[in-house]
Amino acid sequence: MNHYKIACIPGDGIGKEVVPAGQQVLEALAAKHKTFSFEFSHFGWGGDWYRQHGEMMPADGLDALRPMHAILFGSAGDANIPDHITLWGLRLKICQGFDQYANVRPTRILPGIDAPLKRCAPKDLDWVIVRENSEGEYSGVGGRAHQGHPIEVATDVSMMTRAGVERIMRYAFKLAQSRPRKLLTVVTKSNAQRHAMVMWDEIAVQISREFPDVTWDKELVDAATARMVNRPASLDTIVATNLHADILSDLAAALAGSLGIAPTGNIDPERRYPSMFEPIHGSAFDIMGKGLANPIGTFWSCVMLLEHLGEHAAAQTLMQAIEKVTANAALHTRDLGGQATTAQVTEAVCALLKA
Repeated sequence: MNHYKIACIPGDGIGKEVVPAGQQVLEALAAKHKTFSFEFSHFGWGGDWYRQHGEMMPADGLDALRPMHAILFGSAGDANIPDHITLWGLRLKICQGFDQYANVRPTRILPGIDAPLKRCAPKDLDWVIVRENSEGEYSGVGGRAHQGHPIEVATDVSMMTRAGVERIMRYAFKLAQSRPRKLLTVVTKSNAQRHAMVMWDEIAVQISREFPDVTWDKELVDAATARMVNRPASLDTIVATNLHADILSDLAAALAGSLGIAPTGNIDPERRYPSMFEPIHGSAFDIMGKGLANPIGTFWSCVMLLEHLGEHAAAQTLMQAIEKVTANAALHTRDLGGQATTAQVTEAVCALLKA
């Protein structure tokens, strides 16, 4: 029997509701399959920790996470703490500290979901967005000077390295190669960003030669937004920079019905460190503590976690349960136009897993 150590970091807002729900579902799945088990470790890092200790997580927090097989994360963001502190102090500290350079976000229209695109059948929207997760626009390079004076200046420098671009391109081409359509779109903005993004384009051409069976094209990021709306079936696997994919993946989730159902994995493909899985919906201060959060994004993130661990049969079992639940309008949460609670959706998924 395989035994997996999972770190649970609820973080802030509704993360404190959906991560325990995710653990409940994983426990039910382990009880059903009986071929693996989980050991969960809980870390109360986030806004509350910051108010007590002046930091979002301990300085040696990565050492505590290093022995884990995977991390289940909730959200980073507190209404009373500046966003750059919550993000850089917790989520990005883990992503960059463990070199989780591939942020992978699958998107499709699940059964029963009323997606907003009127001429888009579920089969027409089945994407995976690969986001460069370690450099680019979110590299953290920059600074401020002369604060409070008329001559105040601030810079955020987008940094791209050949090594960083090569590895994310190679990951994206491999992922496209593994999917039925073997189709990749490289998103760029090299018409206006004439240095780093030109290198990005050149490296895409070079890496493509390693994958002759993958059909690929290039699309400017602004045109990509229109293409996602007007021609969704023309897309399959998409690779983009940190900022571009951050924006495009939220659009993708909205086009599929709700940010509440969207998962993501922050992956270290070389498996040197634990990878981290999370819903993309954020802290959602307006509904936190009310039991209204949609846990489907967390459950789908658990599917990705299981796939990463090699438990493919269990991942498929969980995904099938998720789809049966979303197909039932009575189990739709408020973001999907329903009235179901976090607990009701969680109980429904667990009941299917126990059947």
